[in-house]
Amino acid sequence: LMFYHLYEKEGMDLFNYYTFLEGRDSVGSNGFNTYVGKDKAEELGILYVAKEEDTAPWRKISNDNTGAATGPDSSNTNLPFVYMSSAPMPDGRRYSIRLEGKHRFNRGLFLLDVRHMPTGCGAWPAFWLTDEDNWPVHGEIDILEGVNYQTEAKTALHTTKTCHHRNVPPSYKTGTWDTAVGIPDRDTGIPDMTIREANDCFVYNPHQWLNQGCVAVSDNNETLGKPMNDKGGGIYALEWDPVFSKIRTWVFDINHVPLNLQAALNHEEAPNPDSWPLPYGYFAVGEHTNCPASHFQNMRLVINLAFCGSVAGNRFQMDCPELAEQYDSCNDYIQSVLEDGDESKLSEMYWKIQSVHVYERQWERAWHN
Repeated sequence: LMFYHLYEKEGMDLFNYYTFLEGRDSVGSNGFNTYVGKDKAEELGILYVAKEEDTAPWRKISNDNTGAATGPDSSNTNLPFVYMSSAPMPDGRRYSIRLEGKHRFNRGLFLLDVRHMPTGCGAWPAFWLTDEDNWPVHGEIDILEGVNYQTEAKTALHTTKTCHHRNVPPSYKTGTWDTAVGIPDRDTGIPDMTIREANDCFVYNPHQWLNQGCVAVSDNNETLGKPMNDKGGGIYALEWDPVFSKIRTWVFDINHVPLNLQAALNHEEAPNPDSWPLPYGYFAVGEHTNCPASHFQNMRLVINLAFCGSVAGNRFQMDCPELAEQYDSCNDYIQSVLEDGDESKLSEMYWKIQSVHVYERQWERAWHN
């Protein structure tokens, strides 16, 4: 009853599980980009699938129709990888891609097997769960979110009131909570320099930054962006398990993947997160916690690459001080790529994804149906 069963494996056929959002970024995100459909993306050369040798030393390929690795010819060659990047628009903004999942979830184990993620000043890539039409009532879970050159993996939850994690024992996880300091007082406007842990998921908590949410931060500062890409990528895993009152999150570089997770990705056995090392993030969610499970429901996966906007753009001066001396804003920097004709500035801003796996316990899937 405890075993997870594969519900979706999104590899070469990844696009069958998603729709392509078309149009400008949302008002809240305000990215300096416009999302395009599949045909337009392929025409621009910012979306394609290539078969290549995998760098994962434990990878085996499937030789039969079951998906299991078999026979002496099992090797780590000729696997499909999905590439997604961006292209310049006539006004200097970027054509980009946002995939929105067709299926809705209320629980599950979600794995992103990625070899390269977008990184660099102005980049804002994300792999996340949301019910955007009912935000923040149905919550949001950011599994992977890169901002400029940040190198620490973070998992952020965003909700309405009554979802905090102040009582989660430190021994349940290896990471820490993000912090909030310098928040202006609502009445006086004077910054409050008290350092507080960002462990309240309420998007309008007056003692945290607007929409900061509760944010778990990895204890390893080479788990995101360039350092992770230099290692050959890795696995980002999130277990959303309201029945057992927890959301847990891990990140493993490609050379340090637990044996059980290796076997699961090779379709040799079911994933068992309890056999993995401690997660870096642990959120108590569900019965007998300070965060009712109803805060997270009816969410779908989203994979996207935005530019600048309300996060990467607002942090441009802080994260990219040398460029900030040359350009008035993040948008101006991205626009300069077209003006200078120098796409090499954004050469690291692309996704290379091997697969997305979604698992659910069979009896829980029956509830959903």
